Amino acid sequence: MRIIIGIVISVFIFSSAYSQNTFKALIKAKESSEALPGATANIKSLSLGATANEQGVLQIANVPDGEHIIEFSFVGYESQSIAVTFPRSSQEPMEISLQPSEEELEEIVVSSTRSSRTIADIPTRVEFIAGEELEEKGNMKPGDIRMLLNESTGIQTQQTSATSANASIRIQGLDGRYTQILKDGFPLYAGFSGGLGLLQTPPLDLKQVEVIKGSSSTLYGGGAIAGLVNLISKRPTEERELRLWANGTSAKGLDLNGFYGQQLGKVGVTLFLSRNTNAAYDPANIDLTAIPKFERYTINPKLFFELNAKNKLDVGLNFNTEDRIGGDMLYIDGKGDNTHSYFEENNSDRFSTQVSYTHLFNAQNKLNVKNSINHFKRLINTPGYTFDGVQNSTFTELNYVSNRENSEWIGGVNLWTDTFSENRTTATPLRDYDQTTMGAFVQNNAKLSEAFRLESGLRGDYVIDYGFSLLPRVSLLYKPSLAFSSRLGGGLGYKAPTIFTEESERIQYRNVRPVLSSTNKLERSYGANWDFNYKTSFSDGAVGLSINQLFFYTYLNDPLFLAPLQSGDYEFVNLTGYTDSKGTETNVKLDYADFKLFIGYTYTDTKIHNEGIVAQNPLTAKHRLNNVLMYEVEEKWKVGLEAYYFSPQKLSDGTTGKEYWICGLMIEKIWEHLSVYVNFENFTDTRQTRFDSIYTGTITNPVFRDIYAPVDGFVVNGGVKISL
Repeated sequence: MRIIIGIVISVFIFSSAYSQNTFKALIKAKESSEALPGATANIKSLSLGATANEQGVLQIANVPDGEHIIEFSFVGYESQSIAVTFPRSSQEPMEISLQPSEEELEEIVVSSTRSSRTIADIPTRVEFIAGEELEEKGNMKPGDIRMLLNESTGIQTQQTSATSANASIRIQGLDGRYTQILKDGFPLYAGFSGGLGLLQTPPLDLKQVEVIKGSSSTLYGGGAIAGLVNLISKRPTEERELRLWANGTSAKGLDLNGFYGQQLGKVGVTLFLSRNTNAAYDPANIDLTAIPKFERYTINPKLFFELNAKNKLDVGLNFNTEDRIGGDMLYIDGKGDNTHSYFEENNSDRFSTQVSYTHLFNAQNKLNVKNSINHFKRLINTPGYTFDGVQNSTFTELNYVSNRENSEWIGGVNLWTDTFSENRTTATPLRDYDQTTMGAFVQNNAKLSEAFRLESGLRGDYVIDYGFSLLPRVSLLYKPSLAFSSRLGGGLGYKAPTIFTEESERIQYRNVRPVLSSTNKLERSYGANWDFNYKTSFSDGAVGLSINQLFFYTYLNDPLFLAPLQSGDYEFVNLTGYTDSKGTETNVKLDYADFKLFIGYTYTDTKIHNEGIVAQNPLTAKHRLNNVLMYEVEEKWKVGLEAYYFSPQKLSDGTTGKEYWICGLMIEKIWEHLSVYVNFENFTDTRQTRFDSIYTGTITNPVFRDIYAPVDGFVVNGGVKISL
């Protein structure tokens, strides 16, 4: 009897073991056939699953006989479900190809490197702001792009006027004049016109914003020592886009924006209209404006002509006019007297044109000619002082592109003119200048192997009166798998001197002597970046993780500084030493269900070395934290919670500012053609006027200190967006 029972039990055990199967699969990307390590497979009916290894291979054990539905997924790719019958006739791993999701495909097209390659194959590190992220930042400040840029790691917008809110962009600890701002590849915001550029650029007509950090003058010419920001406009599509946007703030602001775009046969059109206003606002009750009174109108029409199959022509206009006045609240309200008489008035008009013509010789070769003309007039008035001038600049470029499967060549020549004419109002010598730059460049993008891509470039620029600059640049991409990649790159840069810097803007150019080619010279730089990217998933694909770690270094020779003279005037001098900026940026992104968590940390150490003396560059937070938690139900809800930390900053008067946090909350409800949002910006009411002073002297004649923290405090804004 015991023998019979033993045989029955053995047969049962053997039969049960025999009915269990092991499923193996190789998970690949459909287009590139690259393995997808971290991809997952799940049999939900059996609560079985597995994650792919570095070779993209996974296996699920103990699968019983019968038909089972297996779901395959990977972050950024469309999920795929397949019915598999067990036992399988073959024990070889099943090959599964996943298609990138539409959202991922929309995020890979960039133009700042001039290459036609996708962002995944570009060796130059490009940061990309578009889609939902661009929309969310627009909700917070729809009148300009300061918020959009300031909340990225390694970027800080520096306010240069306590009462008029003028601001510039600082990348990786370097002053704003070292950042080149482009609009569709055209340098429209340089010199005199750059002081108000951030404030006069609403984001509604932008498709995306591309940021390249580090010396990038090889790409578009001088000025990109710290990096470049390229604002990419929307293009028309066959489907009409009509958007209306109204926004109001508790700080007495009102923004009205409208955008229309559509391709009508062979002619496409986009039109952006904007009216932005604000009443004078003083949350600290110190009788000085934290937000000035201003009224601004913007109109940007653009036409896109498909002349025939081989010829295309784009023509665009940009115009805005603004009256802005800050200062004493009583004076602005018409109640000023001998005591309450301080004001700072800015009146400006900006007009620019952009023309781009493209001829296709064939599928691989094309010629592009483009030109822009920029006219900017600005009048600055303060008690007893006026600065009045006009800047006219042009940019013309001809480039040729030859694109092959494994190599792409881009070569061209350009001419850039920049003229400033001042209307004399004081005894200070006129600050007029006329700069002409002629340049030629060549770039190559090469696929060295499946894992390596190389991007190299060489530019030669001749700046009349300042000499020649030879600018090599090289970047290498190592990408052994879709889960891991690394980029190493560097290049040279230069900046031609003008009187328009953060330092001179802060004092409205009063008593600032002209820059002279006989005593001043080009600032030249050397810079390098090295970053690592890794992405994977956990918990059977429920949690997605991506990490980017960047190391950067920039060396700036002969930096230009504003030096006080015994006469009371100021003079620009090139220091005999150098400025260097080094640090790291860490970005971590976690995805779980409808939640996304972004954590960013920036360490920046920028020092000025001059005649044996080493000093910290003022207004540079050595440590910054960016934390954003988003909850998004597609086409229904968006909720965002933000917290930003700034460590103490060295100020130009030798003192040190306070550390601070800024927190915000944004909620948006979305319907098919309508969305309503409310944003609680800086709800902790962090203000420099709460823990530090912003001026010395009297209210009649204030001497302003550095602005290193917000002055407008807690502001609630809300609005309505309509899509028709």
